[in-house]
Amino acid sequence: MNRSIISLAGATAALAALTGAAVLTGAGDPAAAPVLTGAGDPAAAPVGSAARQPVQRSALVCPAPSASELASTTYTSFTPKGAQTGKQGTARLLPATGDASAKAKALAPLTEPGVPVTAKVEKADSPALIGTAEGGLAPGWSVQQTTVVGAGPGRAVLGTSCVAPDSEFWFPAASTAADRQDFLHLVNPDDLDAVVDVELFGKDGALKATTGDGVSVPSQGSTSILLSTLITEKVPDLTVHVTVRSGRVGAAVQAVDGKAGADWLPAAADPAPSLVFPGIPADATSVQLVAYATGQDDADLKVRLAAPTGSITPAGHETLHVKSGMTTTIELGDVTKGEAGSLLLTASDAHAAAPIVAALRVTRGTGAKQETAFLPATPKIDERATVADNRIKASTLSLVAPDKEAVVKVTTSAATDGGAPVSKNVTIKAGTTLAMEPPAPSSGKGAFAVTVEPVSGGPVYASRMLSLPLNGIPMFTIQPMPDDRGTVVVPKVQPDLTILDD
Repeated sequence: MNRSIISLAGATAALAALTGAAVLTGAGDPAAAPVLTGAGDPAAAPVGSAARQPVQRSALVCPAPSASELASTTYTSFTPKGAQTGKQGTARLLPATGDASAKAKALAPLTEPGVPVTAKVEKADSPALIGTAEGGLAPGWSVQQTTVVGAGPGRAVLGTSCVAPDSEFWFPAASTAADRQDFLHLVNPDDLDAVVDVELFGKDGALKATTGDGVSVPSQGSTSILLSTLITEKVPDLTVHVTVRSGRVGAAVQAVDGKAGADWLPAAADPAPSLVFPGIPADATSVQLVAYATGQDDADLKVRLAAPTGSITPAGHETLHVKSGMTTTIELGDVTKGEAGSLLLTASDAHAAAPIVAALRVTRGTGAKQETAFLPATPKIDERATVADNRIKASTLSLVAPDKEAVVKVTTSAATDGGAPVSKNVTIKAGTTLAMEPPAPSSGKGAFAVTVEPVSGGPVYASRMLSLPLNGIPMFTIQPMPDDRGTVVVPKVQPDLTILDD
């Protein structure tokens, strides 16, 4: 009999490759070599068992905020308290530029978990940012980028959660219409250039792009592409598919509407036969759903709205048919009818389930005082989700439990100007949406973070709306709250270097 030797270093490298930005190490000294054991005795751990461990390194990228001379951008950095509280670490943001002098000073450096820090940038043409967090500040690290443009073209509140670099992104609800200027922003955090392909899909299928193949994104740099330069057609509703041939990038679409403000369109959740869109505002005057079927088969879906008291079927929009490889748009109007809600798409019983990606374009206000935000389909929260840059009486947290009653713990962090965190458990009834103002930090002022953790019951989906009205315009932005992936499953390996020969 022969027994192969298992390399712990090789197993660690393989796991790290699978998790992308998260580097897997144990709960010990961040400077120590990666380990795959749990908290117990490694020798006693059975082969094949696993435990969750906090990540030791996280990476985020933030797109260039705005070219407007009137733009003011705030960055809020935050790591929730957790298993690694008290351990040293670093978290900082640096300009995505080759200028060495610009990289000498970090933006919004974070020094401890549980307390957010902010930095404000007033100048136009501010660069994209590349961020890393290590040690005790890595698990659940989040950065919120909030830009206010008070007047002129693109006047709006534009908000986005800075994203982890990846190799594929879907953006339903983009546009090359005459009154839209949509820019695809790509940021490369690594030391080698990345190569990216960009595909566009309209209502009749793929659109031939002139320069979408082989887009180069410089190392530790960024590239922005005006979508209307890729195709000649003026297409009101597009799905943009970004795939990375080599390297990895962060991606987001900045959508500027000449009549209805602007905002960031985040990437949608991965293709799936059922999708959830948590947190349509109660006073939404128009909601537009844009969906794209990614597989070989058409998708047939049931449409429901999870309202505060239960799920209903929107009149005239009971079902949705999405043809394979094509973008479909439906106008839902003021579907919430004065009550906050969440849209639920589920596969029809009549046909086999087919994967789709989708996003909502949400409008508040009317006429010249309209403002737009985007809400893509959002993954459920597995262990914890966090959104930074909340403000007293300006933030609305939306929670939806599509299938089964759920209890979650909502924690408001200390504020940037002091105070103490506040936590409370809330119950979301099955098939309903709960919209709530997060509790304010105790005795604190300034920006704060909000963390949601499932306690019991069924799956929960969440988003946060930040409302900053100006001159009678209901300016706002919505950020989905996916799981923060602050922990990873690490196999417990029993060390055994024995070699047995026949």
